[in-house]
Amino acid sequence: MAGLISVGMTLMVVADVAGTASQTRPDPLDVAARPSPFTKGWATTGIARQGMQMLAVGPRGLILASADGAQTWAQVESPVSTDLVTVRFTAPKTAWAIGHDGVALRSTDSGQHWTRILDGRKLFALLKSSYEPRAKAGDAGAAAVLKEVERSAEQSATPGVLPTPMLDLWFSPETPAEGLMVGAFGLVLATHDGGSSWEPLIERTDNDRRFHLYAVGGQGEERYIAGEQGLLMRWDAAQQRFAKVETPYAGSYFGIDVAPGRLVAYGLRGNAYASEDGGAHWNKIETGVDDNLVALVPRAKGDFLLVSQAGQVLAVPQGSLKAKALHVTPTSEIFAATDTGGQQLVLAQINGLRTIELPTR
Repeated sequence: MAGLISVGMTLMVVADVAGTASQTRPDPLDVAARPSPFTKGWATTGIARQGMQMLAVGPRGLILASADGAQTWAQVESPVSTDLVTVRFTAPKTAWAIGHDGVALRSTDSGQHWTRILDGRKLFALLKSSYEPRAKAGDAGAAAVLKEVERSAEQSATPGVLPTPMLDLWFSPETPAEGLMVGAFGLVLATHDGGSSWEPLIERTDNDRRFHLYAVGGQGEERYIAGEQGLLMRWDAAQQRFAKVETPYAGSYFGIDVAPGRLVAYGLRGNAYASEDGGAHWNKIETGVDDNLVALVPRAKGDFLLVSQAGQVLAVPQGSLKAKALHVTPTSEIFAATDTGGQQLVLAQINGLRTIELPTR
C-alpha cells in the first residue's frame, strides 16, 4: 500500500523543511542509495513480480531483486536515496520504481540497472512549463494549479525541487506506450511514449480539493484513479478528463483492481466494493475485518486475495461477495503483497520481506 506510509513520510518532509539542519545535508536526489549487507530486515513498501523475477523497494532508495521467486534477495544499485514507495513491472523486463521528491526510475533489464526518468527538479520544470504560459494567457485553472505548484516548491528543503510523492503507476497492456502516474496532492501525469516524456493532467480531474491519489489502473479503454475520501475517477474520452464515479464509501481507497467484467476498490477499515458495470452499481464485499486493506492479489479463475495491514489474508472466490479468512501466521505491519505464482505470498513489511505459505484449502 502506497498511501499510508507515503502520507506519513510527506508530513515528515514538511516538518523537516521548517528546520535549518536539513539545509546542511545533501539532497537525497543527489546521493545514491547506500549498499548494505543487512537488507533482509529493511523496511519495504512496495513489491512486484514478473515470472520468477521479483522486485521490492523501500526507504532511502532501497531496491531489492530476486531471480528465484523470492527465495533469495540482493540489493541493486539505486541512483537516489529518496524514499521509494511503489514498484511495478509494466512490460517484459521493464519495471518502474517511484516515490518521494517526484522520483520515477525505470529499468529495462528486470530491475538490475535503473535510470532516473523524473525527479522533483524535472517535475517542477515540467509543471511550470505546462501551466505558466496558459496562466499568462488568462487561463484561471492553469493559474490556480501554477500557484499550488509554486507554493509546494517553496516548502521544499532544496530550492527548485518539488517534493511531491509519486504513489502509483500503470501502463496499458494493450498499448504499452500509454501510461499514467499519480501522487499526493492530486498529481496526475500521462505519457504517450512509454514514459520518456510526461504531461500533467491535474486540471483535468474532478479533484478540485487535490486529494491524494493512491492508485491507478485500467483495462482496455478504461482508466481509473482512486484516492482519499471515497474519490474514484474514470477517464471520460469525450470530455478528455477524469470524471468522478460515485461509490458507497466516503473513506480512502488505497487500491483498485480492474479485470474483465470486474472493478474492485478497497481501502480503510476493511472496506472493499465490487462493480460489474464500470462503477455504475456497487456491491460491498463482506471482509469481516476492520483493518486497512493494502493489497489485492489476483489468483486463478478470477479468484483473488485481499491482504490487510495487520497481516490478515482473505480469499474471495470469483463472483462472491464474501471473503474467507485464511489461517496464516500473524506477521508485522504490511504495506504491499504479491504471490510467487504458486502457494506462497510475499509480503513487503515494516521489518523486511517475508514469504508465507498459503493454505491449500
